[in-house]
Amino acid sequence: MSRYEQRGVSAQKDDVHRATAGLSAGLFPKAFCKLYPDFLTGNPDYVATAHADGAGTKSILAYLYWKETGDLSVWEGIAQDAIVMNLDDLLCVGMYDQFLFSSTIDRNKHRIPGEVLTAVIQGSKMFIDEMAGHGIHIHFTGGETADVGDLVRTITVNGTLTARWPKQRIIHNERIQPGDCIIGLSSYGQANYERFPNSGIGSNGLTAARHDMLHNEYATRFPESYETLMDETVVYSGKFRLTDPVPIENSGFENIGKLLLSPTRTYAPVLSVLLQDHFDAIHGLVHCSGGGQTKCLKYMPEHVRIVKDQLFEPPIVFQLIQDQSGASLQEMYEVFNMGTRMEIYCAKADARRLIEVIQSFGIEARVIGRVEKDVKKSLQIDISGQSLFY
Repeated sequence: MSRYEQRGVSAQKDDVHRATAGLSAGLFPKAFCKLYPDFLTGNPDYVATAHADGAGTKSILAYLYWKETGDLSVWEGIAQDAIVMNLDDLLCVGMYDQFLFSSTIDRNKHRIPGEVLTAVIQGSKMFIDEMAGHGIHIHFTGGETADVGDLVRTITVNGTLTARWPKQRIIHNERIQPGDCIIGLSSYGQANYERFPNSGIGSNGLTAARHDMLHNEYATRFPESYETLMDETVVYSGKFRLTDPVPIENSGFENIGKLLLSPTRTYAPVLSVLLQDHFDAIHGLVHCSGGGQTKCLKYMPEHVRIVKDQLFEPPIVFQLIQDQSGASLQEMYEVFNMGTRMEIYCAKADARRLIEVIQSFGIEARVIGRVEKDVKKSLQIDISGQSLFY
């Protein structure tokens, strides 16, 4: 059993998939999000969706950092995380404008005061206003903020994005075929629409990152921040405090806390351009979120092998996590995005022009792999002289 599983977390969410196996897959079973006919208007030329996601256990990191430093700004980043994890999923089916966002916040009022709620809600509005400046309109409809201290130790920050879209402008991944190449978009650096550098961590694997990186003193000081049923050997087993400097020169981050809490990058500004101007060139899109670099397997057609042999070198944050955890590359690439958080599947002939558009936004992009024909669906990652198979 991996350290991730020992902490009660599953990269592949097998229990969830078994529980939902009998549900409809929607109009396009390989699409990144479930899509239905547009029941809202009855227009047969449109599809509709309501997609839910959130910041996950990254909110516990924000809680620890806020308690340690008094810095409320980290909650603005958590608000961005909750929206982006929805928005970038919907980008993968071709939707890039006119969303309804409903926020869902559960808190323990004894530990999370009103000033934190205000920071989260202001952070949502700030991010929504930024996106409007790029032609991506998200309408904040409100939502539910519940005081459920019997259920939640600290706070959870989630949300739902609802949208409708022309059926003929949907990316459903069924065009992915042997011979396609895979363009990877880096998760780190600083896009020209971002106010700060991005560590690349996103909002997945933060349970592992938090426990592997942070010192055991956090277990004693903040027992509300972890599941006490876990084996003690995997509870806050690292050497860092959140305010420790990043032990790599010119990291671009104030400290370990800010490195781990770097708000999740959205690819909406760049993908909105690609989807408007190069729609026919895009065969498929995959957001490397839960499941890391193995996420693509769920959304591929049958009888293909995905080979990723030119992935980006993992940025600092993942190097530190692996150093502290001792996790194998096999586990790291299954849990984290490892520096590549968005994939575009296209014909080789179209790759260069798509990459040029992406790079014009200050985001690193390159061909990271290819699609091959095989007897069954599989994934091969070649990295650091090793071949990883999934």
